[in-house]
Amino acid sequence: MKNYIYFALLILSFSSCNEKKQELPETLENKRILPQLVPNRYNVAFLIMDGTYNTEFTAPYDIFQHTQSRKNIKGMNTFTVANTLKPITTFEGLRIIPDYDYTKDILPKIDILVVPSAEHHLDTDLNDIALLNFVKEVDKTAQFMTSHCDGAFILAKAGVLNEVSCTTFPSDIALFKKTFPQLDVKDNVLFVHDGKYITSAGGAKSFEAALYLCEYLYGKEITKSISKGLVIDWNLDEIPKLIVNP
Repeated sequence: MKNYIYFALLILSFSSCNEKKQELPETLENKRILPQLVPNRYNVAFLIMDGTYNTEFTAPYDIFQHTQSRKNIKGMNTFTVANTLKPITTFEGLRIIPDYDYTKDILPKIDILVVPSAEHHLDTDLNDIALLNFVKEVDKTAQFMTSHCDGAFILAKAGVLNEVSCTTFPSDIALFKKTFPQLDVKDNVLFVHDGKYITSAGGAKSFEAALYLCEYLYGKEITKSISKGLVIDWNLDEIPKLIVNP
């Protein structure tokens, strides 16, 4: 009888251990880790979604994140926002877990919004009311609203570019003008800075637009140190640009 009880307890104990082992990975997967936002920095939010193009996201992210290692400046906290907390898949197949869901979370104050280009910025995204309302809401208090490539279509559809000059991906300039005839669209420039709005041609030139904002905020020496760290030749005077009412 004693042996029977012993083996029964052993089997129960073994079953309990197996259940815990099975539950552990699920618990870890569901644990949410929020980004650390250091006080007295600019909060920079990157608006991402399925179909976001890698370069328009990662180029400014690299530049702005590097401000954190520079001394005696007000650096930048960098984080992502999306309409989900599930992993999003970029156009090139990179999977990214968003930091915040703008449809549900209470978000940190956003000082700088970055809108990278995404696959459907020329069509279905322009009808996404929640997305456009989010952009409008951020625009009320943000210090800078920036876009790269066709991210400008989202800013335009949200109505925040109506009073400023702007640009977009070179081959989409004609479509941009046709879709938003009220806009003052500039061609043959890599970026336009008008007021608090910075719109860029995108692609690899997203680096230039991001470096420009750094030079505007921190000066030439800091910006040169950031560009040097990323092996980028940087000379603002050589960049085709338009700066209006900075």
